[in-house]
Amino acid sequence: MRVAAIYDIHANLPALEAVLQDIRQAEVDQVVVGGDVLLGPMPNETIACLLSLDIPVQFIQGNGDRVVLAQMRGKESSEVPEQFRDVVRWVAQQLDPQHERLLASWPKTCRVEIRGLGEVLFCHATPRNDTEMFTRLTPEDRLLPVFEGVNVPVVVCGHTHMQFDRTIGSIRVLNAGSVGMPFGEPGAYWLLFGPDIQLRRTSYDLAKAAERIRNTKYPQAQEFAAGNVLRPLSEEKSLEAFSRVELK
Repeated sequence: MRVAAIYDIHANLPALEAVLQDIRQAEVDQVVVGGDVLLGPMPNETIACLLSLDIPVQFIQGNGDRVVLAQMRGKESSEVPEQFRDVVRWVAQQLDPQHERLLASWPKTCRVEIRGLGEVLFCHATPRNDTEMFTRLTPEDRLLPVFEGVNVPVVVCGHTHMQFDRTIGSIRVLNAGSVGMPFGEPGAYWLLFGPDIQLRRTSYDLAKAAERIRNTKYPQAQEFAAGNVLRPLSEEKSLEAFSRVELK
Protein backbone atom coordinates (compact mmCIF):
# COMPACT_ATOMS: atom_id res chain seq x y z
CA MET A 1 0.00 0.00 0.00
CA ARG A 2 1.18 3.49 -0.89
CA VAL A 3 0.19 6.35 1.41
CA ALA A 4 0.56 10.11 0.95
CA ALA A 5 0.82 12.38 3.98
CA ILE A 6 -0.24 15.97 3.37
CA TYR A 7 -0.01 18.39 6.27
CA ASP A 8 -0.60 22.07 6.98
CA ILE A 9 -2.53 22.89 3.83
CA HIS A 10 -3.85 26.11 5.40
CA ALA A 11 -6.57 26.45 2.78
CA ASN A 12 -4.04 27.12 0.03
CA LEU A 13 -6.11 25.49 -2.68
CA PRO A 14 -3.68 25.99 -5.60
CA ALA A 15 -0.92 24.23 -3.68
CA LEU A 16 -3.25 21.38 -2.73
CA GLU A 17 -4.42 20.94 -6.31
CA ALA A 18 -0.82 20.62 -7.49
CA VAL A 19 0.04 18.05 -4.83
CA LEU A 20 -3.04 16.00 -5.63
CA GLN A 21 -1.92 15.77 -9.25
CA ASP A 22 1.37 14.26 -8.08
CA ILE A 23 -0.46 11.96 -5.67
CA ARG A 24 -2.61 10.57 -8.48
CA GLN A 25 0.46 10.00 -10.63
CA ALA A 26 2.06 8.13 -7.73
CA GLU A 27 -0.95 5.76 -7.64
CA VAL A 28 -1.50 6.30 -3.94
CA ASP A 29 -3.95 4.02 -2.12
CA GLN A 30 -4.67 6.30 0.83
CA VAL A 31 -4.17 9.91 1.86
CA VAL A 32 -3.58 11.03 5.44
CA VAL A 33 -4.38 14.71 5.99
CA GLY A 34 -2.32 15.64 9.02
CA GLY A 35 -4.15 18.66 10.37
CA ASP A 36 -4.38 22.40 9.76
CA VAL A 37 -6.52 22.11 6.68
CA LEU A 38 -7.90 25.49 7.73
CA LEU A 39 -6.72 28.96 8.66
CA GLY A 40 -6.09 30.16 5.15
CA PRO A 41 -7.70 31.91 2.19
CA MET A 42 -9.93 29.22 0.62
CA PRO A 43 -11.43 27.13 3.45
CA ASN A 44 -14.67 25.95 1.82
CA GLU A 45 -13.00 25.12 -1.47
CA THR A 46 -10.17 23.25 0.23
CA ILE A 47 -12.47 21.06 2.31
CA ALA A 48 -14.65 20.37 -0.74
CA CYS A 49 -11.59 19.38 -2.76
CA LEU A 50 -10.45 16.90 -0.12
CA LEU A 51 -13.90 15.41 0.37
CA SER A 52 -14.32 14.89 -3.37
CA LEU A 53 -11.22 12.73 -3.70
CA ASP A 54 -11.74 9.27 -5.17
CA ILE A 55 -8.93 8.01 -2.91
CA PRO A 56 -9.65 7.00 0.73
CA VAL A 57 -8.77 9.88 3.06
CA GLN A 58 -8.05 9.84 6.80
CA PHE A 59 -8.12 13.23 8.54
CA ILE A 60 -6.54 14.19 11.84
CA GLN A 61 -7.20 17.48 13.62
CA GLY A 62 -4.58 20.20 13.89
CA ASN A 63 -4.49 23.14 16.27
CA GLY A 64 -5.69 25.47 13.51
CA ASP A 65 -8.71 23.28 12.85
CA ARG A 66 -9.35 23.05 16.59
CA VAL A 67 -9.42 26.82 17.18
CA VAL A 68 -11.73 27.31 14.18
CA LEU A 69 -14.05 24.66 15.61
CA ALA A 70 -14.03 26.44 18.98
CA GLN A 71 -14.83 29.74 17.25
CA MET A 72 -17.77 28.13 15.44
CA ARG A 73 -19.05 27.08 18.86
CA GLY A 74 -18.74 30.64 20.17
CA LYS A 75 -15.47 30.21 22.06
CA GLU A 76 -12.56 32.43 21.11
CA SER A 77 -9.29 30.68 21.85
CA SER A 78 -6.85 32.62 24.03
CA GLU A 79 -3.93 30.73 22.47
CA VAL A 80 -4.39 32.60 19.17
CA PRO A 81 -2.29 35.79 19.01
CA GLU A 82 -4.37 38.95 18.67
CA GLN A 83 -3.14 39.67 15.15
CA PHE A 84 -4.58 36.37 13.89
CA ARG A 85 -7.94 36.37 15.66
CA ASP A 86 -9.67 38.15 12.78
CA VAL A 87 -8.48 35.31 10.53
CA VAL A 88 -9.98 32.68 12.84
CA ARG A 89 -13.27 34.60 12.99
CA TRP A 90 -13.39 34.99 9.20
CA VAL A 91 -12.69 31.32 8.51
CA ALA A 92 -15.32 30.23 11.05
CA GLN A 93 -17.87 32.52 9.39
CA GLN A 94 -17.27 30.89 6.00
CA LEU A 95 -18.20 27.44 7.29
CA ASP A 96 -21.56 25.91 8.11
CA PRO A 97 -22.92 23.34 10.61
CA GLN A 98 -21.89 20.35 8.49
CA HIS A 99 -18.30 21.59 8.62
CA GLU A 100 -18.54 21.90 12.40
CA ARG A 101 -19.57 18.26 12.65
CA LEU A 102 -16.80 17.28 10.25
CA LEU A 103 -14.05 19.09 12.17
CA ALA A 104 -15.31 17.64 15.46
CA SER A 105 -15.09 14.11 14.04
CA TRP A 106 -11.39 14.29 13.21
CA PRO A 107 -9.21 12.38 15.73
CA LYS A 108 -5.96 13.70 17.18
CA THR A 109 -3.88 10.83 15.76
CA CYS A 110 -4.23 7.84 13.49
CA ARG A 111 -2.24 4.69 12.78
CA VAL A 112 -1.78 3.09 9.39
CA GLU A 113 -0.09 -0.22 8.62
CA ILE A 114 2.22 0.26 5.63
CA ARG A 115 3.95 -2.70 4.03
CA GLY A 116 7.71 -2.48 4.39
CA LEU A 117 7.48 0.03 7.25
CA GLY A 118 5.08 -1.45 9.78
CA GLU A 119 2.61 0.62 11.79
CA VAL A 120 3.03 4.36 11.25
CA LEU A 121 1.64 6.89 13.75
CA PHE A 122 0.42 10.19 12.31
CA CYS A 123 -0.01 13.17 14.65
CA HIS A 124 -0.12 16.91 14.09
CA ALA A 125 2.66 18.29 16.32
CA THR A 126 3.72 15.46 18.66
CA PRO A 127 2.03 12.29 19.92
CA ARG A 128 1.16 14.20 23.13
CA ASN A 129 -0.60 17.28 21.76
CA ASP A 130 -1.13 19.51 18.72
CA THR A 131 1.06 22.49 19.66
CA GLU A 132 4.47 21.25 20.86
CA MET A 133 7.26 22.44 18.61
CA PHE A 134 10.50 20.75 17.64
CA THR A 135 12.73 20.77 14.58
CA ARG A 136 15.50 18.72 13.04
CA LEU A 137 17.90 20.57 15.38
CA THR A 138 16.08 20.04 18.70
CA PRO A 139 18.35 17.95 21.00
CA GLU A 140 17.31 14.32 21.21
CA ASP A 141 17.31 14.21 25.01
CA ARG A 142 14.43 16.74 25.09
CA LEU A 143 12.40 14.58 22.73
CA LEU A 144 12.87 11.12 24.20
CA PRO A 145 10.08 11.61 26.81
CA VAL A 146 7.74 12.87 24.07
CA PHE A 147 8.03 9.64 22.08
CA GLU A 148 8.36 7.26 25.02
CA GLY A 149 5.81 4.46 24.90
CA VAL A 150 4.65 5.18 21.35
CA ASN A 151 5.58 1.61 20.30
CA VAL A 152 5.75 2.16 16.54
CA PRO A 153 8.79 2.27 14.25
CA VAL A 154 7.74 5.46 12.42
CA VAL A 155 6.01 8.68 13.54
CA VAL A 156 4.93 11.48 11.21
CA CYS A 157 4.51 15.03 12.50
CA GLY A 158 3.85 18.47 11.04
CA HIS A 159 3.02 21.82 12.65
CA THR A 160 6.40 23.54 12.11
CA HIS A 161 6.15 23.50 8.30
CA MET A 162 9.68 22.20 7.63
CA GLN A 163 10.46 18.71 6.35
CA PHE A 164 12.95 16.49 8.12
CA ASP A 165 13.80 12.85 8.66
CA ARG A 166 15.57 11.99 11.92
CA THR A 167 15.78 9.27 14.56
CA ILE A 168 14.68 9.78 18.16
CA GLY A 169 15.64 6.80 20.29
CA SER A 170 14.66 3.85 18.12
CA ILE A 171 11.88 5.69 16.27
CA ARG A 172 12.17 7.23 12.84
CA VAL A 173 10.45 10.63 13.06
CA LEU A 174 9.52 12.63 9.99
CA ASN A 175 8.01 16.04 9.47
CA ALA A 176 5.87 16.15 6.34
CA GLY A 177 6.48 19.84 5.76
CA SER A 178 3.65 22.10 4.66
CA VAL A 179 1.56 21.98 1.52
CA GLY A 180 0.32 25.54 1.81
CA MET A 181 2.63 27.53 4.10
CA PRO A 182 6.19 26.18 3.79
CA PHE A 183 9.33 27.62 5.29
CA GLY A 184 12.34 27.45 2.99
CA GLU A 185 12.22 27.01 -0.77
CA PRO A 186 8.77 27.81 -2.25
CA GLY A 187 6.60 24.85 -3.21
CA ALA A 188 4.24 22.33 -1.65
CA TYR A 189 5.79 19.68 0.61
CA TRP A 190 4.48 16.20 1.45
CA LEU A 191 5.54 12.60 2.07
CA LEU A 192 5.07 9.40 0.09
CA PHE A 193 5.17 6.02 1.89
CA GLY A 194 5.44 2.48 0.61
CA PRO A 195 7.57 0.54 0.51
CA ASP A 196 10.15 3.23 1.32
CA ILE A 197 9.71 6.88 2.41
CA GLN A 198 10.13 9.78 0.03
CA LEU A 199 10.28 13.45 1.05
CA ARG A 200 8.51 15.21 -1.79
CA ARG A 201 8.20 18.82 -2.96
CA THR A 202 5.72 19.77 -5.67
CA SER A 203 6.32 22.87 -7.75
CA TYR A 204 3.34 24.90 -8.94
CA ASP A 205 2.58 28.24 -10.59
CA LEU A 206 3.32 30.55 -7.66
CA ALA A 207 2.37 33.78 -9.44
CA LYS A 208 -1.01 32.43 -10.51
CA ALA A 209 -1.62 30.99 -7.03
CA ALA A 210 -0.75 34.33 -5.41
CA GLU A 211 -3.20 36.09 -7.69
CA ARG A 212 -6.00 33.64 -6.84
CA ILE A 213 -5.33 34.18 -3.15
CA ARG A 214 -5.27 37.97 -3.46
CA ASN A 215 -8.69 37.80 -5.12
CA THR A 216 -10.27 36.17 -2.07
CA LYS A 217 -11.84 38.07 0.81
CA TYR A 218 -9.40 36.55 3.28
CA PRO A 219 -8.41 39.28 5.79
CA GLN A 220 -4.67 38.72 5.25
CA ALA A 221 -4.76 37.71 1.59
CA GLN A 222 -1.96 40.04 0.50
CA GLU A 223 0.35 38.91 3.30
CA PHE A 224 -0.44 35.24 2.67
CA ALA A 225 0.32 35.51 -1.04
CA ALA A 226 3.59 37.33 -0.46
CA GLY A 227 4.94 35.58 2.63
CA ASN A 228 3.62 32.04 2.28
CA VAL A 229 3.54 31.50 -1.47
CA LEU A 230 5.97 33.78 -3.28
CA ARG A 231 8.66 34.42 -0.66
CA PRO A 232 8.44 32.10 2.34
CA LEU A 233 10.69 32.69 5.34
CA SER A 234 14.02 30.92 4.90
CA GLU A 235 14.69 27.68 6.74
CA GLU A 236 17.62 29.32 8.54
CA LYS A 237 15.47 32.15 9.92
CA SER A 238 12.64 29.76 10.73
CA LEU A 239 14.92 27.45 12.70
CA GLU A 240 16.24 30.44 14.62
CA ALA A 241 12.70 31.57 15.46
CA PHE A 242 11.55 28.10 16.51
CA SER A 243 14.61 27.63 18.75
CA ARG A 244 13.07 30.21 21.10
CA VAL A 245 9.76 28.36 21.46
CA GLU A 246 10.67 24.70 20.98
CA LEU A 247 10.47 22.02 23.65
CA LYS A 248 12.87 22.63 26.54
